[in-house]
Amino acid sequence: MQWSTPWEWTEFTRAANIDGKAYAAGLLERIKTDVETLKATTGTVPGLAVVLVGHDPASAIYVSSKRRQTVAAGMRSFEYRLAQETTQGELLDLVHHLNNDAEVHGILVQLPLPAHLDPNSVIQAINPDKDVDGFHVSNAGRLATGNPALIPCTPLGCMMLIKDTLGESLSGLHAVIVGKSNIVGKPMAQMLMNAHCTVTVVHSQTRNAAELCRTADILVVAAGRAGLVRGDWIKPGAVVIDVGINRIQDGEKSRIVGDVAYGEAGHARAITPVPGGVGPMTIACLLSNTLAAFRRHHAMIAAA
Repeated sequence: MQWSTPWEWTEFTRAANIDGKAYAAGLLERIKTDVETLKATTGTVPGLAVVLVGHDPASAIYVSSKRRQTVAAGMRSFEYRLAQETTQGELLDLVHHLNNDAEVHGILVQLPLPAHLDPNSVIQAINPDKDVDGFHVSNAGRLATGNPALIPCTPLGCMMLIKDTLGESLSGLHAVIVGKSNIVGKPMAQMLMNAHCTVTVVHSQTRNAAELCRTADILVVAAGRAGLVRGDWIKPGAVVIDVGINRIQDGEKSRIVGDVAYGEAGHARAITPVPGGVGPMTIACLLSNTLAAFRRHHAMIAAA
């Protein structure tokens, strides 16, 4: 069935909301329990170091939230706030220090960095086994080859929500990813291929984007364009994961919306709302990666 005008599909109102906030809360509770068990068996807990350079207000709020969640999960939080004028060499020196700190199991350098700093060289300087953002090329390579890896938090959270909605087996389903970024699109495609999905990646140069999206059993949208995916792009019964976070003006006020026209997606099986869908999963998955890094570290010590 095809739709050509909005009023033909907005009558479908059966799509279930995928509650990322509730899932993230449950994941954080499970992490807290695991940390308590590990403390009892190893005598120590995971440690997460977060580095903030400069005075970006949004980044400062995000870093403070990470610290609260880290402590609430029973982990150790190490926070480094550096001046705007910090040099590349000074930042790399700190990263190398954290790489060698046995109490630090996860390292995150908050992006964006000030314009005079090179984020790629900083990311690649992080020990891949402590790279809880999952951005290091070694982790990208591990993921691409189906080996254990620290995976970027947003696609990791998306995958958790997809499996919670559809079950653990996704074999044979057709997944379409809108967006090919290194942070979301590419790792999301790799994860879904590793789960034996047939995967199509749609991007700004794709000529038949809407037609391809209509074939998706799983549609993950991470394009950064408010309302890009309309109702007639969505296959009836599809699971839709909206990664977009866009602030738009609504009269004199602004509001946050996703990349999917949410009100037109009632014929989907389930969809993540914005806000309250993928967003809450990010910090929870960051702590999940820190826990995984801690476990891998202790497994290596035991095997030595």
